[in-house]
Amino acid sequence: MTLLMLLGACGKNTGNESGKQVNLNFPTASTTGTIYPLGSAMANLWNNNIDDLRVNAQASKGGVENLNLMKEGEAEISFATAGIIWEAYNGERGFKDRKYDNVRIVAGLYLNPNQIVVRKGSEIDSLADLKGKKFAPGSVGSTPEVESSIILPAYDIAYPDDIKENYVGFTEAIDLMRNKQIDGALIQAGLPTAGVTEMISTANGQLIGIEEDIRKQLMEEYPWYTEMTIPADTYDGQDKDVETLAIKMMLMADASVDDDTIYEMTKVFWDNLGELEDTHAIVKQMKLEEAVTDLAGIPLHDGAKKYYEEQGVLSE
Repeated sequence: MTLLMLLGACGKNTGNESGKQVNLNFPTASTTGTIYPLGSAMANLWNNNIDDLRVNAQASKGGVENLNLMKEGEAEISFATAGIIWEAYNGERGFKDRKYDNVRIVAGLYLNPNQIVVRKGSEIDSLADLKGKKFAPGSVGSTPEVESSIILPAYDIAYPDDIKENYVGFTEAIDLMRNKQIDGALIQAGLPTAGVTEMISTANGQLIGIEEDIRKQLMEEYPWYTEMTIPADTYDGQDKDVETLAIKMMLMADASVDDDTIYEMTKVFWDNLGELEDTHAIVKQMKLEEAVTDLAGIPLHDGAKKYYEEQGVLSE
């Protein structure tokens, strides 16, 4: 048995030079979304491949809560979109007077498009038509809710005063739309998104985009946005491309986490990406060469930076 244990250990990477156990708390997101199963699979991957490392994945309310937990020292690694991380790093908007400049990027993962779903028959052809309508911007403090507070004012819609707001998550929004209790919802998640699929197939929903002039205006004002097309046929009955804005989903860590540990975690993640593909189709959108793009000026963790320099995707 001892021999088998030794042989098994030989296949692992070394997590840190000290040989001491490293424990990292890893809040992810709600159990109904993309991030929770992905985060759980990533934690298992790291735990199985890196000696002296224990990553504890758990459900959370998403990006804002994840950053708060990291800032307070209750978590060390997590997920959030570039926009919310930028606000935390710079002490802006929701993080005003609570600057968190120790947050670092481990990897840019994939683009999260803003997906605006409206109920057919609600007379909403553009986001401008949402004024006075019943709308689900997302649960309070969530990424979709933050996005709603940025995008709607670009259409001269005072947020939240000019809408009949209903602060709920994806699952509740689906039921409300089925029951015609809301006219639309904003969902911010990778393609394809189960919540959008449900709204379109069972709640008479349809996608609408963000007009070009608004996209350009918001991209000039907020450094984390990039344009993205939701291709036709992404969802049943979607016969046209939908143009919108997207934000990079990030894997982030506190700067205090040991450089060697983050280096090994970054290496194991990218070297074994294929093992995560059964978790969610979104994994196929992750590319090593895009891990260091669209970071909104937020610095990489030194351990991750070392790995990307070795791989030639980041200049020294």
